[in-house]
Amino acid sequence: MTYFLVTFISACMMLYVQKVKKDSLDLTESLINALDSRDSYTSDHSENVSRYAMQIAEKMNLSKDLCNVIRTGGLLHDIGKIGIPENILTKTGKLTSEEYNVIKTHPVIGYEMLKHVEGLKRNGILDIVLYHHERYDGKGYPKGLKGNEIPLAARIVGVADAFDAMISKRVYRIELDMNFALNEIRRNKGTQFDPEVVDAFLDIFQEKDIKVERKAINLIESHKKTETI
Repeated sequence: MTYFLVTFISACMMLYVQKVKKDSLDLTESLINALDSRDSYTSDHSENVSRYAMQIAEKMNLSKDLCNVIRTGGLLHDIGKIGIPENILTKTGKLTSEEYNVIKTHPVIGYEMLKHVEGLKRNGILDIVLYHHERYDGKGYPKGLKGNEIPLAARIVGVADAFDAMISKRVYRIELDMNFALNEIRRNKGTQFDPEVVDAFLDIFQEKDIKVERKAINLIESHKKTETI
């Protein structure tokens, strides 16, 4: 009798876990679709960041659970841009300092949007949303965290985010050459980015030959914003 009771409870728990996972995936997809309706660039960007971040996490031999957190966090990292005015979000010219300060509020907006979703808070996804623009040298935002004060998952997504932002076409500039982007990641190792994360990221390119488009830089400096957003 005990055996059948334990089996029944185990089966019910498995169904519950599967439902929670499905609900979480449905929520993530709905949020990304909402953001995509405002900025068509963001959907591909979020998927790319999620994929690159997962590959970094796997290269660093992180646990399966943390890899899954990073995958979802990569998809949701820019969700706060839903709260950014469209005239700033899709502006084709250089942002003013005031406009850039508005853009810099998107991690906090995203955190405030999602902080009541208990599962996201408990598993660390909210850390990615809030801290993916922190810098290893403490000069990032929104809190100016430094080094290991920044959650590892956020440090990983930060590298993936910066890389995809550089090699993707934006409303204000064309794509940057892949080699240029890789050199920028390498150049900012230990300042903007966690050295260990950078090493894992660069190893991926050497070993797995990630395929991205490579196009020449054309008038980049005249169209470049103050920083990668």
